Amino acid sequence: MNLAPEAIGLIAGSRSLPLEFARLARAAGVRRIVCTAVEGETDPALAALVDDIVWLKVGQLNKMIGTFTDRGVKQCVMAGQVAPKNLFDLRPDLRALGVLMRLKEKNAHTIFGAIADELKKDGVELIAATPWLAPLMPQTGFELGPKVSPAQRAEVEFGYRIAREVSRLEIGQLVVVKNGTVLALEGFEGTDACLTRGGELAGQDGGAVAVKVATTCGSTSLVSARKLLRPARRQKFPCLRWNPASRSCSNAPPAKNSPRSIKFP
Repeated sequence: MNLAPEAIGLIAGSRSLPLEFARLARAAGVRRIVCTAVEGETDPALAALVDDIVWLKVGQLNKMIGTFTDRGVKQCVMAGQVAPKNLFDLRPDLRALGVLMRLKEKNAHTIFGAIADELKKDGVELIAATPWLAPLMPQTGFELGPKVSPAQRAEVEFGYRIAREVSRLEIGQLVVVKNGTVLALEGFEGTDACLTRGGELAGQDGGAVAVKVATTCGSTSLVSARKLLRPARRQKFPCLRWNPASRSCSNAPPAKNSPRSIKFP
């Protein structure tokens, strides 16, 4: 794959991953980065890292696609998160409204797939951001923190089985478990709220384990891995994130003094 095309499009959400992508793409030799950013979500600092940025609201699909086609961009990536609440607080344009009306099921897989189809209709290919993000993805065997105990490993195996099924059903990607009991499953509320709820249900002594899976090693996985650390630190339970496709995690560099984050072979 060519990591240094003349131009690349970036559909940017919140948090730091869009900024990391822009820096790494530029370092790889990408000459021009054209970006769409979400008002109230995307970090304004991204503007200094790209050549062209267009701010829009969630649901302005035609404006997003036009940003790329009007500038001759043939490939684009997605990086960052859009808050779940925005999916019910959007004002779709006619193109987005047509897409939503055609979808019988509305989840991340179907919505992003429909967006990719709309981009393709106008000659823009949605590709994975992972080739540029490889420096942020440790290889098999990465381990941070104290060695995992046999009891914790058993909890991870149990949590993984549950999380894999929840992910397969397009409900969520995170499960919080303790002593063989499921405390919390991620739904529409998102990762942070699920971690908070699971930590509260674990009680004062803590001891819960959070397992987050990803059906593919894409940008959403990296964003989720990063945001997993902060609420977990508050709730005092270790985080273990596993990709069901390869039985390993694809994790971003951990924050200083973060809780345990382990990659299993």
